[in-house]
Order: sequence, then structure tokens, then C-alpha cells
Amino acid sequence: MKTNQFGEKGWTPDRIKDLNAKTFVITGTTSGTGFEATRILLSKGAKVVILNRNPTKAQTTIAALKQELGNNIDVTAIKMDLAEQASVKKAAKEVLVSVSQIDALLCNAAIAQTPKRGLTKEEWEMQMGVNYFGHFTLQGLLFPLIEKSKGRIVTVGSLGYDMGIKTIKFEDLNWDKDYTPNNAYSQSKLAQIMSMYELQDRLKEAGKTDVKAYACHPGSSRTSLISTNGSFIMKIIFGIMKLTPLTQPAENGAYPQLMCATESNLNQSGFYGPTGRNNWTGPVGEHNLEPHAKDKEVAKRLWELSEKETGVKWNI
Repeated sequence: MKTNQFGEKGWTPDRIKDLNAKTFVITGTTSGTGFEATRILLSKGAKVVILNRNPTKAQTTIAALKQELGNNIDVTAIKMDLAEQASVKKAAKEVLVSVSQIDALLCNAAIAQTPKRGLTKEEWEMQMGVNYFGHFTLQGLLFPLIEKSKGRIVTVGSLGYDMGIKTIKFEDLNWDKDYTPNNAYSQSKLAQIMSMYELQDRLKEAGKTDVKAYACHPGSSRTSLISTNGSFIMKIIFGIMKLTPLTQPAENGAYPQLMCATESNLNQSGFYGPTGRNNWTGPVGEHNLEPHAKDKEVAKRLWELSEKETGVKWNI
């Protein structure tokens, strides 16, 4: 077990300095870890652009944030549905018009454990389409401004990356056969994490070391992720877990992505999250990542496929 570089209590938002001149873009902020991350960034003086599928919920979120933090917070909402590439592309354009810099893009939004197999407009399996391809396109389109800003891309993965088939099922990416909610979710999260390490390699090869890419996860946090999307059994299991010490508040679940977005001198090749038992809860820091998440051959193939599937060629 690694010694936590931030001491016994791990990383906490107390380490974040004044963010007055900083701009952050974050997906999925109407509840859970995304809401908490937005709240903490705004409380430190940052400008935050929130990207959500539901404009009504986004406005309710802004109202709640203003009630807590005051009317002077600098927060802008842009509509984006990760399940539709046209929506992602439109949102990316709006972001580029509305901000002059991006210090960090936090890819936080996700759907999990979809009981019945569904497809996005582009006919990708829904979890892969939303969690992975949607974010891949957003990252690629915002990359030129992130690069200009010497900014960061932070991907919020999940321990689920290690709870499925442990590779990318290239021969049946959309699960026409053998669909299970867990395997499809696991693959989407593995793809998200893999793409960050592949991006690091590509940036290094191109000599673009000013841009940083990080992978993290929230641990086992009390959010609405499973209750809004999961199967009946998963809802019951997670409902019981929420009452036990096996889970932590959503605010704690936001710490890993906040750390990756703001902390200086963080090792990019690390994987960040809670470091307690099973990495579900506990002090936030770097911890073990299973080798299959850094399988270079698979990651390279996935990247090339993603550029082809989305039509988004990264400017690296």
C-alpha cells in the first residue's frame, strides 16, 4: 500500500488556493459528486461552466448554489446530452464562445448499470456512448483551448473498470450478444480510464507536456447514480449500502476530481481516489490500478477506433 503523499487525512479541499482567475468546465452537476465539486470550486472563487442534459435541473442547481454562496458566483449553464454527438458538438462550440480559458475540464457525468440494453443516436451501447464516446468528443473539441490554457483533463472513472470483462470487446462493442448491465458499465469506465493514459502518451510523444490528463474515481459515494438508472436489485443493494460505513457522503466523492483539477505536482500516471478498505472510502490519494487498464495495445486500438467512430480527430 502506498503512503499517502498528503498525510494521514489525505487530500482535502483545504489545499485549494484562491481560484479567482481560473475557469473550470464540468459535466453532470445537478446532483451528487458533480454538484459538490461545482459548489467547492465556486466557493474558492472560480468561474464554472456546467454542462447538463436537463436545463430546468441546471437552473435549479444554480439557484441552490446562489442561495448558499451568494449571487456573485460566476456560473454558466450550457445544455448538453452526452448521448447525442450533435448535442456534444453544439455544447463544445458554446463553451468555446463563452470562455477564454479552460484550466480544467472535469468529465464527471455518467450513467450506470442500465438494466436493459439501449443505443444512442449513433447506435453505440448507451453506457459506452454516454460515459465514453460523449466525453471523448467533448475532450477532443475543447482540447485546443485546454492546451492554450495549459490546462487539464480530468476523467472520473469508477472501480467498476475492474468488475467486468477487463478489456474492450472490440468484436462486439455494442453488446449485441451477452449484454449485462455490469459488463457494459465496466467496459465504459475502463475505456474512460484507458483513454487518459493513452492521451498522456500521445501528449508526451508530441512534446505537449503543458497539458495534463488525470484519471480518478469517487469511491463508494452516496449519490443518485444507481437509484436513477440501475436495476431493481442494484437499487436495493445500494440502498442498504448507503446506510452502512461502506459508503461516504457525495462531497467526499468529489475530492478526487477536485484534487486532479487543482493540485500541483500530481503524478499523471497515478490513479486517484479513496485509499481506505477496498478503495471505497477513506483518505484521498493515489492507489493501485490493475495492469489491464494500462494495456498499451488495447488503449491505442481504442483511441484510433474512437477517432473513427466520433469523427473527432484530436489536434495533437
